[in-house]
Formats: sequence, structure tokens, C-alpha cells
Amino acid sequence: MNLKTTLAVLFLAASFTSCSKKDGESTPDDPGNFIVAVTPAAQTGAADYLLTASSLDTGKISTAGNGVEQDGTYRYYVTHNNKFFSMLYGQGNPGAVTVYDIQSGKLNKLTNFQSETVQAFAPVKDDILMFKISRNMASPTSTWYKVNTKSLLITGEGAVNTLALSGNGELAHFSWIKQVGEKVFAPYFSINGNGFNTNYPDEASIAIFNYADMKVEKVIKDTRTSFIGRYFMDGLSVAENGDVYAFSSSVATTGGQLSSTKPSAITRIKAGTSEFDQGYYFDVEAASGGMNITNWTYLGNNIYMVNSSAKAEKGAYVVGTTVAIVDVAAKTYRKVSGLPNTAEIKVLTTNNYTPKDGRTGYLGVNLKDGTGAVYRIDASTATATKGLKVEGGTITAIQHLK
Repeated sequence: MNLKTTLAVLFLAASFTSCSKKDGESTPDDPGNFIVAVTPAAQTGAADYLLTASSLDTGKISTAGNGVEQDGTYRYYVTHNNKFFSMLYGQGNPGAVTVYDIQSGKLNKLTNFQSETVQAFAPVKDDILMFKISRNMASPTSTWYKVNTKSLLITGEGAVNTLALSGNGELAHFSWIKQVGEKVFAPYFSINGNGFNTNYPDEASIAIFNYADMKVEKVIKDTRTSFIGRYFMDGLSVAENGDVYAFSSSVATTGGQLSSTKPSAITRIKAGTSEFDQGYYFDVEAASGGMNITNWTYLGNNIYMVNSSAKAEKGAYVVGTTVAIVDVAAKTYRKVSGLPNTAEIKVLTTNNYTPKDGRTGYLGVNLKDGTGAVYRIDASTATATKGLKVEGGTITAIQHLK
């Protein structure tokens, strides 16, 4: 990790680089505070372009002559403290991290640096907490880093033995991380060194860290579901009252085959506690007629916009093309109408925007014919309305800065 020695230099250097599209100096065709990440069409290994938009409900934007090109493909995005972090998944190699804000409707690059490729990252307090997770049984040390979003400097780093953490002879691989009060909850699936396979497909586990020193305080387990979340998918959500909800897709594999006997379901950890609430269990497959959640976006007030797939489509890397509204309090699942037929959909975005009003979510819909648009999802009626048209590529993320 070279961040400590290079980040300050790179931060200053960013102010002196020549103007180019990669520096965020291009004039957007629709200046605004919404950010839409798009992978250009008809290009092999193309890097995302970041486009701005003044509205997600109307209008049109295009990659043709517009947008801020990112360095490298496989980009992931997170917004915190009104800054937009664009992170390159380096597939084992160091990856670039570029940080932007928005000035007068245009992306403004604040800094660019390289970090180790990380497999989980999330806002925690004023930081972005990042984990580089070991998949090697012989080298079971996973490392964490804290990037302060105000100074844009590394403020802490450390390590955890994820073989010892699991306690079952397999490596703990965090699916994501989440701030819960003063703690960090890190749900994980265990892997036995043979790919992402496990001999424990019917359990959910969460490591609970004290954020101040990143010491593991405890590990909690629940055998009513398979593991929480998915690889690179956030399976935990914190409601306004502090309750924590967790979804499981039930996609654990043993010997390369789906092996969990549990249904896709949602469990809960009540506010102020650190144990699974045995009095709460929502069998999503039973409520939906066999669907399983592959991703979710919390809209507020116990309401989620979810991607889901049918049992016949179930797989560890499947991004479901059926959209539904889930109410975790009422334990209901309602399919959303107004979207294109699932047979026409190539891929839906999983990095989505919501104003957290308990009702509204925005979802990128990419069709097999090459067209794409942002759809507004109204959770109160479980309906979708076509909004901003996006031309020239595949929508990968939708975010917003003030």
C-alpha cells in the first residue's frame, strides 16, 4: 500500500494536470447534480464515462462527445460527505481511486491515487472503510484501510486473520460492510480455498468490529438462512429506528453446485442489540412464489426496491431482472409493473439512487437492443415510469451530489 507516501503528492498534482476529458474539464451536455456512469457501447474493455444530468425523470444524455472518462474498466462507486469516489477493481493489481465533487453542474476532480484492490468498501463516520480480503488459506491475513473523506488521506490501516475469524477451518470472505452505530457489521460467507465453495452453506455470519480500533468484538450466526448478501453486494441495511435487516439469496455452493437448503429470506437484528432476532423471519421465496433477492436499495420507511430472479435462474452471479417492492415490516413482496419485459432486459443497475423518502427509487434499465433509460420506481403503487434516456452505452450506476 503506497497511499501514505503518495496520496498527498497526488492530491497536489491533481491541481496542476493539464485539462482533458479525464480531468473532468469537458462540458457536459446536461449539467446537473445527478451522476450516471455509462460503459460505452461497441468497445472492448471500455472504461466507464461519468455523465451529469439535471433530472432523472426527463431528458436525454449521451456518451458521444460528453462525460468524464475513467481510467480502466470494472469501476465501482460510492458517495459520502458529498464526494463521489470512483474505484477501479484491479483484479489483483493496484487500482486507481478518483474523487470528485460537483461545481456548477460539472464534475470537478479533487484527487486521484492508487490503492490496493479492495473487495468491500463503505462509508463509516467520515471515512471510507476498505477491505482487501484474502482468498488464500496459506496467507489468511485481510487488510483494512480508512480513507478520510475530508482530508482525503489514509488515517488508519490494519489487518485481521480471516481464517481464525470464521472458526470453522475456512476463510471468512466479507460480502460487504456496514456502519451500525459505533460498530461495523461485516457479513461474510466462508470459503474453503477451492474457489468460493464452502462446506457450510446453511449459515449466516456477521463479524462485529469496534470501529475505533477495528478489533473484532464478536461473531454472530444464524442457521435459518444461507450467507448474507452476495459477492460485492450489500446485504445489510439499517432502518431509521436502528433495526438492521439482512437478506440472503441462498446461493452458497459446494463443489461448484448450489447447496443451500434454505430459502431466500430476510432476517433482523433489533436496534441496540448484537444478536439475530429469532422472533423475525421473512421467507421471501414463499411470499413471492419462488423468487430470490439478488440486490436491494433501501428507499426508507422499511421499504426496499429489489432485484430478484426465479428459482430456475438462481446463481451466485445472477443479477435478477425482476424488480419488486419489499416491505420488511408488513412482510410483503410486490412485483413492479411498467418495466420492459424481462426477456428484453440485458441488465439492470445495482448501484441505484433514492432520495430515501420511503417511496421513490431510480433504476437503470439496459435492453438487449442497445437502448437504455433510467426508470422512476414508485413504491406506493409498485409502478415504473420511463425517465432519462441514456444513449451510447450501458448504464452501470446512478448517484447524486448536492
